[in-house]
Amino acid sequence: MEKSTNFIEEIINNDLESGKHNEIITRFPPEPNGYLHIGHAKSLCINFGMKTKYNGKCNLRYDDTNPTKEDIEYVDSIKKDIAWLGFEWDAELYASDYFERMYECAVMLIEKGIAFVCDMNGEEIREFRGTLTSPGKNSPYRDRSVAENLELFRKMKEGEFVDGSKVLRAKIDMASPNINLRDPILYRVLRDTHHRTGDDWCIYPMYDFAHPLEDAFEGITHSICTLEFEDHRPLYDWVKINCGFDPGPRQIEFARLGMNRTIMSKRYLKKLVDEGFVNGWSDPRMPTLSGMRERGYPAEAIREFCERVGVAKSNSEVDTGMLDYCVRENLNRNADRVMVVKDPIRMIVKDVADEVYDIENNPNDEVKTYHKTSFSGELFIERDDFMVTPPPKYKRLVVGGMVRLRGSYIVEYVSHELDADDNVVSVTCRAIPDSKSGGENAGMKVKGVIHWVNANDYIPCVLHEFDYLLVDGDGDFSERLNKNSHMIFDNAVGERSLDSISAYDSFQFMRMGYYSAVGTYGQDDKYEFNRIVTLKDSFKMKK
Repeated sequence: MEKSTNFIEEIINNDLESGKHNEIITRFPPEPNGYLHIGHAKSLCINFGMKTKYNGKCNLRYDDTNPTKEDIEYVDSIKKDIAWLGFEWDAELYASDYFERMYECAVMLIEKGIAFVCDMNGEEIREFRGTLTSPGKNSPYRDRSVAENLELFRKMKEGEFVDGSKVLRAKIDMASPNINLRDPILYRVLRDTHHRTGDDWCIYPMYDFAHPLEDAFEGITHSICTLEFEDHRPLYDWVKINCGFDPGPRQIEFARLGMNRTIMSKRYLKKLVDEGFVNGWSDPRMPTLSGMRERGYPAEAIREFCERVGVAKSNSEVDTGMLDYCVRENLNRNADRVMVVKDPIRMIVKDVADEVYDIENNPNDEVKTYHKTSFSGELFIERDDFMVTPPPKYKRLVVGGMVRLRGSYIVEYVSHELDADDNVVSVTCRAIPDSKSGGENAGMKVKGVIHWVNANDYIPCVLHEFDYLLVDGDGDFSERLNKNSHMIFDNAVGERSLDSISAYDSFQFMRMGYYSAVGTYGQDDKYEFNRIVTLKDSFKMKK
């Protein structure tokens, strides 16, 4: 058997070696009340990773037991995100598939005398529950007869009671040190149209009752979830055992993914969407998988990130720089190189002819490929690549200086023009003869190399650049929102070759960063790009 790399695999290996299981079945159980985010990617990689490693199965199962927050939009987005990340589920299932079976299990608990209908409202139940240091008190309805409970529960199902007037509770132990075992609620009355069952039901099971039953119905062997459910495990086991599933599935908890300057709460993410701070769940600034896809993150890089984070038993915070590092490493291997000028000024180059160059796509490719780009005596260069009064250690073109044009000539300053506000609008240079690669003067020493775009053969580009949604600090969520998280540069120019690419194609814009063509790329002659990550970062990956 393959050696385990984390404690979850150790448990599974032991279960296989002991003969407890001969096939491993896991599940990914999202609630369809929002879009998946980077935190869900870790759970996806673990659950589907177990399927791959042990040649088992993994179900996609929607925990759709709360119709007030759930929507078919979220169902569809979850499927799209999982498929994009590279995973294939064995069965698409829903908690709502089992509503009738769950109801029958609840009746079974009533008949056993370990569930009862309670008339207390939510505030009263909380008051009677006690605290972490003091025991709770029994509900005054706890000793109702089995017959009365069965009749009341039937009437709950048939809609004879108003919302919130009655609940079904387990009868466990109001003095338990685990507060989750103090007669937890199993069902509540809730009138809301369900995205699959419509108005067929007006009572819905609570998550802690539904989830272990769903796992048991499906024959899940290992129910892998995050640490906040560790204290719920005794209730998970109580439900499955008392409903006739023993031993049934085993719940295993792992540390959820936490990242600095990253919003990992669907509630807060929804707030950003609802209040219009971002342009929907797929805004490239969002830590949702759909937002990362829109921004241009490679799915492979996200899986690599989750692998590097690993599986732990205690919560910790990961530097967001690690994700950017994985994305940058992936794109460095796979993204073609092109030239784009973000803030252009004109450069006039004297005494040169129009030419076409072959530009290497990616120096990391084993088999070298090239694309063509044109050159003329009129170019665009970055405004910052020429300065009349440069700062110390400036290594680009200056008055009286020389610089190399990437893949082309060395040029020498001749003159420049200013506008009425003393801003540079153009610079004139002369090309040094035989200074292209292989030429007699190619070895001349110059301070720097700058990129360029042919001013007579280019496409106009709009560049979108992003910063974190949250600034550093410990203040309230709303106070830490970064109002400058989206910057637009709408005067950029790019090589003509970019007019033949497709949406979501990714590139390294030389000296600038990694960019991806937006999903509407080329429509109505709009050539827009999202910056994925910068070329460099201060983050250092530990060996």
